[in-house]
Amino acid sequence: MEKLTSHYQSSNFFDELIDDKGAPRSPAKQLLGYLDSLSEDELEKRRLTAEATIQEMGISFTVYTEEGNIDRAWPFDIIPRTIEASDWKIAEAGLKQRLTALNLFINDLYHDQNVIKDGIIPEHIIKDSKNFRPECVGVSPAYGVWAHICGTDLVRDENGDFFVLEDNLRVPSGVSYMLENRAITKRVLPELFENESILPVDSYTSQLFDTLAALSPRNIENPEIVVLTPGIYNSAYFEHAFLAQQMGAELVEGSDLFVDSDDCVYMKTIDGPERVDVIYRRIDDLFIDPEAFDPESVLGVAGLMRAWRAGNVALANAPGAGVADDKVVYAYVPAIIRYYLNEEPILKNVKTFLCDDPEQRAYVLENLDKLVVKPANESGGYGMLVGPHSTKKEQALFAELITKNPRNYIAQPTLKLSTAPTLVSKGVLEPRHLDLRPFILQAKETYVTTGGLTRVAMKKGSLVVNSSQGGGSKDTWIVETKGQ
Repeated sequence: MEKLTSHYQSSNFFDELIDDKGAPRSPAKQLLGYLDSLSEDELEKRRLTAEATIQEMGISFTVYTEEGNIDRAWPFDIIPRTIEASDWKIAEAGLKQRLTALNLFINDLYHDQNVIKDGIIPEHIIKDSKNFRPECVGVSPAYGVWAHICGTDLVRDENGDFFVLEDNLRVPSGVSYMLENRAITKRVLPELFENESILPVDSYTSQLFDTLAALSPRNIENPEIVVLTPGIYNSAYFEHAFLAQQMGAELVEGSDLFVDSDDCVYMKTIDGPERVDVIYRRIDDLFIDPEAFDPESVLGVAGLMRAWRAGNVALANAPGAGVADDKVVYAYVPAIIRYYLNEEPILKNVKTFLCDDPEQRAYVLENLDKLVVKPANESGGYGMLVGPHSTKKEQALFAELITKNPRNYIAQPTLKLSTAPTLVSKGVLEPRHLDLRPFILQAKETYVTTGGLTRVAMKKGSLVVNSSQGGGSKDTWIVETKGQ
């Protein structure tokens, strides 16, 4: 029987499972050996089992289109991605360092702004930020933490080194898919979990609960925690419901809550109003309180900011945390780490050109065919220009956008993103580019997921991994090999 991996070509990129000589890397040895022992038909059977499991469990996401909202089954590849535990320890330390500094930065911005006074970041960068909230000035959340749940996107370069691609500190999503990916893989490849030293991920929801409970303004044994969702039409509604159910928390919409005259938040129940201590909100800042922000919003709760400012309810993430979730601010994070922690960054940034700077802007405009251009505050892969895959017309449009609003754009070199074997058809493995979104929880203590959500570009040669743009996902294995 021919081995599944015998014709695999990893091309010119760092492949995370197979080295340039065609041999499996240390954490992938058992996995690839097992896959090679399966026939094409057996492997296809496992793939179909994964598809059936996804349908059975109702794992889906929503894509917004001009024709309307489309609910799609979660795209999943059954070949896991493996990472050496010793490599992951470095990444984990780097993420803890980064989020500690970013929370100090956010707290400083809403208080003394020493980071601006000391010339670390220009004042106009913050002044022109779409996510700086004057309504948050002077507020001091518990433990000085604003971004309690962060999803930081990591990539590996041609040498296998981790780089931070971006930080998501507003309402990061995807962690439920990380957990479901593991559940599916345990069904599809159960034998490997008996023999491999694969570190678990299933403690996330209990860690999330503990993080949220630590924020309670009332010192009580069982604080009331709710997950605030925009509703069933939101693209991440599956995740909102999943996390609420896993934590044993109530899933609520804005209409289920109200702020009373005592500036406390209450939930409507059949037994009467019940006070809410912590809100894990999955609604953007501008929609959470029509009294403080958009008066037209029907998603939020009138008076919620008042209750939060009074210290009567905790909001996770805190309003205003998104000021650090800006791709222009991203360029300053290494300096922010040095400023607040007096340490060198453990994880590097990708080289970034700020279009706000005339010299850097001139370089970007001359090299649009080679660079990736991103708007400062978009997410989900929207509004980007991937230079090498773009047309002259698209480049001309972005040149116009950059010239009109330079503060809103950054550019980065096209990375040689790492690849991993992906099952593209029956018995056929091909390399596909991927990234990784670990989740960092921060309150009294800091916790980093073991690995995270691996997103994979399912189209050959594509660098766009977002599910909304046709990307898929894999289970992520942090593997302890002998000698560690």
